[in-house]
Amino acid sequence: MRRDTELESSLVAASEREVVMDATLRPARLADFVGQRELVGHLEIVLGSARSRGQVADHLLFAGPPGLGKTSLAAIVAAEMGATLRTTAGPVLSRPGDVAALLTDLAEGDVLFIDEIHRLTRAVEEVLYSAMEDRRLDVMVGRGPSARSIRLELAPFTLVGATTRTGLVAAPLRDRFGFVGQLDLYDVDELASIVDRSSRLLGVDVTGEATRVIASRSRGTPRIANRLLRRVRDYAAVEGVGTVDAAFAARALDVFGVDVEGLDKLDRRILGLLCEQFAGQAVGLTTLAHALGEETATIEDAYEPYLLRAGLLIRTPRGRLATERAYRHLALQPPGGGLV
Repeated sequence: MRRDTELESSLVAASEREVVMDATLRPARLADFVGQRELVGHLEIVLGSARSRGQVADHLLFAGPPGLGKTSLAAIVAAEMGATLRTTAGPVLSRPGDVAALLTDLAEGDVLFIDEIHRLTRAVEEVLYSAMEDRRLDVMVGRGPSARSIRLELAPFTLVGATTRTGLVAAPLRDRFGFVGQLDLYDVDELASIVDRSSRLLGVDVTGEATRVIASRSRGTPRIANRLLRRVRDYAAVEGVGTVDAAFAARALDVFGVDVEGLDKLDRRILGLLCEQFAGQAVGLTTLAHALGEETATIEDAYEPYLLRAGLLIRTPRGRLATERAYRHLALQPPGGGLV
C-alpha cells in the first residue's frame, strides 16, 4: 500500500513538473518570439506607443491557423504592457450576462483574451461593441414595465481576440479592433530555431540536423514542432539514447507515424482513398467522410487545409482530387493523363 502511494505521488509530481516545463516553452517577450517578423515589428510599434503615452494598447485581433502562437502573443501583450491577462473562449460566453460579469471585473489596464472569438453569439457581440468603443456597458435591470437600463463605466482595458476563421468574425466586431494581425505558417529555419530552444528548455540533447528533421515534418506549425520534439524525447528515453541525431529523429517520427511530408495516419488514409478506391474521380466531402468514418468538419478543418497547402489535394466544383504529387508520395502510378 505504501509503495503504491509513493508511486502515485511520484507520478503526480512528475506530471506537474511536465506541465510547468511545457508552459515554459511559450516565449515570454516579443524579443523571444521566433518568426512572424512583420507582425512582431507592428506589435512593437503599437505596444511601444501605448507605453510611451501611459495608455492601454488598442484592441488586437490575431488570425491564422491553429498552433501558430496566437495565445502566446496574447500573453506577450500582457507582459509587455505590465498587465494582468484574463483568458476565456468564445463558446464559453454564451449569454450577455457572462461577458458583462467578465468586463465589470476587469481592473485598469487588464488584457482580456478571447480565444475562438468568431464563435461568440450575436447577443454577446453586441455587448462588446460599446465596451470596446466607449468603455461602457448598458445593463437591463428588472423585467417587464419596470425594467430599466443602467450604464456602467468600465476600466480601460485591451481586448485581444484570436480566430482561425477571420471571415466568421462579424464585420462590426472586426472593425472595432485597432490592429488585425495575420499569422502565417513558419518556414523550416524558423521551426528549427523553435525546436532548438524547446530542446534546451526540456533538457534534450538534439543536434542541429535533428532539429531540421523535426521542423521539416511539423506542417509549418510551432505547436506541432514542440509536440513532435516531445515524442522524439520519449523515444530517446526508452531507447537509452543521450544525443538525438538526424537519423534517430527520423526513426522516432517514423515510429509515431509521421512521414517526411508531416502526414499522419489519417492524412495518408485520405490520400489513399482518393488515389486508390476513387482513383481519378472527384469525391464529395460527405462521401469521403463516410468512407473514412470521420465527421465532415474534422476533415475540412483539421486535415484538408494542410493537404491543400502541401499540393497533395485540390478541391474542384465536382469534389476532391488527389494530385500527381500525392500519387508519388504514396508510390502509386497516377491514372492516365495525370492530374494537376
